[in-house]
Amino acid sequence: MRWLILLGMVFFSAVTVGKTVEGVDLSENVSVGGRELVLNGAGVREKFFFDIYVAALYLPTRNKDADKILNTDQPWRMSMDMLYSEVDKEKLDKGWDEGFEANVASSELSGLRDRLKKFEAMFPTLHKGDTVLMDYLPGTGVRVTVKGVDKGVVPGADFARALLSVWIGPEPVTSSVKKHLLGR
Repeated sequence: MRWLILLGMVFFSAVTVGKTVEGVDLSENVSVGGRELVLNGAGVREKFFFDIYVAALYLPTRNKDADKILNTDQPWRMSMDMLYSEVDKEKLDKGWDEGFEANVASSELSGLRDRLKKFEAMFPTLHKGDTVLMDYLPGTGVRVTVKGVDKGVVPGADFARALLSVWIGPEPVTSSVKKHLLGR
């Protein structure tokens, strides 16, 4: 009987925690809009040798091809678990702007600007221990949850693709984060 209990505990913990990155336990599976997603990969966003946050990408099935991920209209989750003591709102906004500008053609970017501003307005200054969830639901948009509070939805598959490209696009936030999010 003890053996069965121990086996059950080992199995439960293996299913619950998929990976631990910089002390952040990441689930192997999450549910987004009723769809089960799997951890595709996770990595640490660093800047000037400081760990800023743990990024984790969840998809319906594991995929190492960034272009295929970006060009498939499927649900996904990007989570950010903050490691740095404080990242102020202005720096976050600047980072989102730079990420979009680096990965989206200027002709497309003009159509995203108003939604990008709406997205940025959802973010306060973030602190160590805060979690941000960005869930893309096809036909609905990107739902943003900050510190457990639903901040709203930014509509459009084009916005979702641009947002995800910040991490896995041609000019990602860092090549290391992109590599880890793609499970490489």
